[in-house]
Amino acid sequence: MTVLEKKESSVVIDARGPRFSAAITVFVLAAALVTQSLFLITFQLAVFLIGATKGPQFTPYAFLFKSLIKPRLKGEFVPEDVRPPKFAQAVGFLFAVTAVAGLLTGGTILFTIATGFALAAAFLNAAFNYCLGCEVYLLLLRARR
Repeated sequence: MTVLEKKESSVVIDARGPRFSAAITVFVLAAALVTQSLFLITFQLAVFLIGATKGPQFTPYAFLFKSLIKPRLKGEFVPEDVRPPKFAQAVGFLFAVTAVAGLLTGGTILFTIATGFALAAAFLNAAFNYCLGCEVYLLLLRARR
C-alpha cells in the first residue's frame, strides 16, 4: 500500500493552519540557510517528521496557530483534507533529511540546494497560498486513476 492508497478517516483541518505554518517554516529555513545551522535544519526536520507521520495538525506550529492565531480570526473554518498537506510535509522531510546529510558530510552545496527547494515551496504556500506538495499529491493521485 503506497502513501497515495492509504485511507485516512476523513480527517479535515483548517486550511489556514498550514499557511501559517509555512510562514514560520520560511523563517526557520531562511535562518538555517543563511547560518548553515545544523540545529535549525534538524529542528525543521523534526517538525516535518511530525507533520508527515501524525499530521500537520500535530506540529508545534499548528499548536501556535490553534492557541494564538485561530481565536483571533473572523472567518469561517476552512476545511481541507489532511492527506495533501501530510504528503507535503513528507516531501519537506525528505528535503530536510537531504540538507542534514549535506551538512554532516561537508556537502554544503547539497545542503543549500535541498534547503533552498524546501524554502521555495514554503514561501509559495505562505505568500500565495499555493501548496506545491499538495499539488504534486493531487497530480500523483490523478495519474494513478
